Amino acid sequence: MGTLENHPTVIRLRKHATTEAARDRSHSLEACRLRQLVLAAGADDVGFVGLMREEVRDQREDILRVFPRAKTLLSFVCRMNRENVRSPARSIANLEFHHAGDTVNEVARQIVHALEEEGIRAINGGAMGFPMETQHWPTKMWMVSHKPVAAAAGLGRMGIHRNLIHPRFGNFILLGTVILEAAVDEESRPIDYNPCLECKLCIAACPVGAIGNDGQFHFSACYTHNYREFMGGFTDWVATVADSRNAAAYRRRVDDAESVSLWQSLSYGANYKAAYCMAVCPAGDEVIRPFLDDRKAYLKEVVRPLQEKAETVYVIAGSDAEELVGRRFPHKIRKRVNNSLRPTSIQAFLHGLPLLFQPGRAASLDATYHFRFTGRESAEATVVIRDARLDVLEGHQGRPDFRLTADTATWLDFLAKERNLAWALLRGRIRFRGSPRWLFAFARCFPG
Repeated sequence: MGTLENHPTVIRLRKHATTEAARDRSHSLEACRLRQLVLAAGADDVGFVGLMREEVRDQREDILRVFPRAKTLLSFVCRMNRENVRSPARSIANLEFHHAGDTVNEVARQIVHALEEEGIRAINGGAMGFPMETQHWPTKMWMVSHKPVAAAAGLGRMGIHRNLIHPRFGNFILLGTVILEAAVDEESRPIDYNPCLECKLCIAACPVGAIGNDGQFHFSACYTHNYREFMGGFTDWVATVADSRNAAAYRRRVDDAESVSLWQSLSYGANYKAAYCMAVCPAGDEVIRPFLDDRKAYLKEVVRPLQEKAETVYVIAGSDAEELVGRRFPHKIRKRVNNSLRPTSIQAFLHGLPLLFQPGRAASLDATYHFRFTGRESAEATVVIRDARLDVLEGHQGRPDFRLTADTATWLDFLAKERNLAWALLRGRIRFRGSPRWLFAFARCFPG
């Protein structure tokens, strides 16, 4: 083999001029032309955010780790069919989510392909809705958080239901992100108002009370029910199978309809149990008219069918959601399941506390806790519970009502119900100072 310069590919390349983008990547791409390319690929709207923008600062490190050339985030939306999402028949709604999700992923792929044809390097910023970096479970399993990028790109603002609301299409959209090596000559900016009407229909429709009247979002309630057949819910089901002595014992815990639903999720894509907050949202120029014209009819036709639907609702025993379902939706069947957000590290434990916190169980609690973890993972943290709110702080701050020191491995085993607290106390693997009532009060805020 001769020198590289004598290779036919190299000779052919030298004879032909490269594209303008490939010749000089220092030049910015034209936003107008790039927008046309994205819309031609099938997107319904698009915006551009420079990687050095403050709005994406917390994502910058993760993005550069997988694509060191990154300079711009291209955010786009694809519309969904509203009536499909609104349907009480989950088969119709889930089919819409799956097909629209496939469209988003294909649009992202087409954008990357078109840019590559012009000599511009780019990558799809990750799957639309099914994160795949599972080695990081149960913390961040995705590369790009699409919602804050879309908000920075002027594609909408977050509503009280934590969905992005596009000013024109409402929240009936799915999001995608493409990461470019090139800058864009005109970046997008956030819109100057929030399309959210604060009508609180999302609060009224949610079967587990995941959205509080005070604006708080109760992650655990939403995750436990809506994502029952995703990730953690699936691992909990696997544990149920493993713990069942035989088929009869399994059927006492999981009925045949549940097993069939899980089979469908495994075969055709994980199914959401509810996306009612999105279904009832009337915000957006193209969405709001029926709500404005006749609110009573809108409530009757869109909201009440979801409220009145007889269905199984998955809750953690002793949670705020369990109490709410029994009080607000007595016709729905409550089914207790395990907390599926089992931490595998102290970092994950501390990160997960705000997600699992039950404010209703902490209404009268005013306490400060100091945690110290030793062994394979060392950490110190302060947890403050006051006025039905929780704060997790680094290090030891303030005067504690309760101090707990634990060996990391033992503590994680205890949380996984693989170690008995009495066993750990007798062997000194877990130690505490302060009245045990503070520990029991803490546990009540995190049932399951």
